[in-house]
Amino acid sequence: MQVQEAGGSEQWKRVKKQLRAELGDDVFTSWFARVDLEEHQDGTVRLSVPTRFLKQWIQNNYNDQLMGLWQRECDNVHRIELTVRGAIRPRQTPIAKPSLAAPQGSKPATAETRSDALSDAAQVTRAQAATAALGRGETSSDNARDVLQGAALDPKYTFETFVEGESNNLALAAARQVAAGGAVTFNPLYLHASVGLGKTHLMQAVAAKARASGRKVLYLTAEHFMYKFVAALKSQSALAFKENLRTIDLLLIDDMQFLHGKQVQQEFCHTLNALIDGARQVIVAADRAPSELDTLDDRVRSRLSGGLVVGIQEPDFALRRNILATRVDTARKTYPQFDVPEGVLDYVARHVASSGRDLEGALNRLIAHNQLTNQPITQEMAEMTLRDLVRSSEPRRVKIEDIQRVVSKHYNVTKADLLSARRTRTIVRPRQIAMYLAKVMTPRSLPEIGRRFGNRDHTTVLHAVRKIEEMARADYALAQELELLKRMLDA
Repeated sequence: MQVQEAGGSEQWKRVKKQLRAELGDDVFTSWFARVDLEEHQDGTVRLSVPTRFLKQWIQNNYNDQLMGLWQRECDNVHRIELTVRGAIRPRQTPIAKPSLAAPQGSKPATAETRSDALSDAAQVTRAQAATAALGRGETSSDNARDVLQGAALDPKYTFETFVEGESNNLALAAARQVAAGGAVTFNPLYLHASVGLGKTHLMQAVAAKARASGRKVLYLTAEHFMYKFVAALKSQSALAFKENLRTIDLLLIDDMQFLHGKQVQQEFCHTLNALIDGARQVIVAADRAPSELDTLDDRVRSRLSGGLVVGIQEPDFALRRNILATRVDTARKTYPQFDVPEGVLDYVARHVASSGRDLEGALNRLIAHNQLTNQPITQEMAEMTLRDLVRSSEPRRVKIEDIQRVVSKHYNVTKADLLSARRTRTIVRPRQIAMYLAKVMTPRSLPEIGRRFGNRDHTTVLHAVRKIEEMARADYALAQELELLKRMLDA
């Protein structure tokens, strides 16, 4: 029977929401989607997971983060326990004996441990495909060689289909030089950009061209690298894994922000050093610069910063227009009668401004509407079809109360402190940040914001906004903290 303190379920929902904001959807889904709250009582939070592997991974990599988030919700939390959910259904048929001998001194397998092992295999199916191969009779050397297969490349991601503009021309030039081979000039090459701006397209274009020239190429996402390394550890093939990994000519790691775990990061750093010292090319991509990846070890960040770091910015109108024109030409190869008026292309390029991926999504909708209804594409049809993609001109719906609540919890102060006249540093900084967020995330005027923060004058709010803006330009940690707060408020 589960015993929870009043509000325990709501606290767990808020903890998970903050975890998702801090870790991102992919990492959260991988490790926390199947974590349940069993009990919250007497300062102890008991969580359950379906497998022992998941329990060990969370304990080794996220225990401190979980504790910190729970303590923000409830001051008296002093311990977090993780348990594995036991089997509840009886077995109707005998279970085959495992093919690997149990180590000496181990206890006989019970129905619960056998069920747990099968749950582990289900987890491995998603996160550790190499380990699952053991159950199919493959050897540890098979698993070590599996890393060299890498992730699949999308054939449409080539240099020919990449549209160049002012926001990405430096990244494109560096990628072309690496793909051409020859002397290793920029090592590592580090590309960073927000979602949908073309870094994965460039990475895969480099991998495809280098592979076609006969070079040994490995393209992996950071999560793929992490899963394969953990699989090698579990299958006792870590040494062969490392040796195989360091024989390649070109290593490409995408989505570096998702590389977690101290041991995994240490091995990645060793591999990075070995490849660079051996004049082998490395390309890394992430959603932000190396200095802003706080989850990475300092040595990894330093090594990544030592090469060429290139950012890809949001596309300007001219680039967005060129992307659309290129995609229309491509679509006509499949749909010869497909046509988009120039005015509609201008409308889409002007209003769908976030990323190239959204531009492709917008064009795909127009194609679908045209082909399924046999209606010509007009301005009115485009406005109706793309209304949710077009940037809204309505004021943001974040409330000042939401900002005060999130900021007070994040900095461990009370809402009353934010509204008070206290001038201690631990209160002033969160108050200024809350005022800044109120200015940039709500349509409220400075006088109204001042009234909502203890009847302060509008000049006080203006000073706080300018102060935080100035500090954020010089302090990367503060800038990232502000982005985190914004994501928490938008979630």
